[in-house]
Amino acid sequence: MRVIIDTPIWSLALRRKRKQLSARDRALVAGWADLIKERRVLLIGPIRQEILSGVPEDRTFERLREHLRAFEDEPLTLHDYEEAARCHNVCRRAGVAGSSVDFLLCAVALRREAGIFTSDLDFTWYAEHLPLSLYRAPVLKE
Repeated sequence: MRVIIDTPIWSLALRRKRKQLSARDRALVAGWADLIKERRVLLIGPIRQEILSGVPEDRTFERLREHLRAFEDEPLTLHDYEEAARCHNVCRRAGVAGSSVDFLLCAVALRREAGIFTSDLDFTWYAEHLPLSLYRAPVLKE
């Protein structure tokens, strides 16, 4: 199964120094690396934009951009945006709020039968109302 990797995981892997990572964070980064090695990663444009946004130094921005260019964006269609709105409506009726990008991620995952790899706990709420498959990184032995 292909897996959409959410911004917080990319950020841990590409924007944080290894010595700053907790054991849990290192496990998430190891899961990220495994998915890349297995060529199972799906990347969408809005996630690419989030990863590159807020980078204060041009040199760091260029380094991140070059890393990300190894991954082609999954094309988004009219149906993905409509499905994102449907996902938003389903969750909202259940009292669960979320961002437009989160629901676009859900829509792409559902339409592509892909998993979502994230540390954002909001997705556990979405998964209670949408048939999402949340990818779990293997636990690292210390």
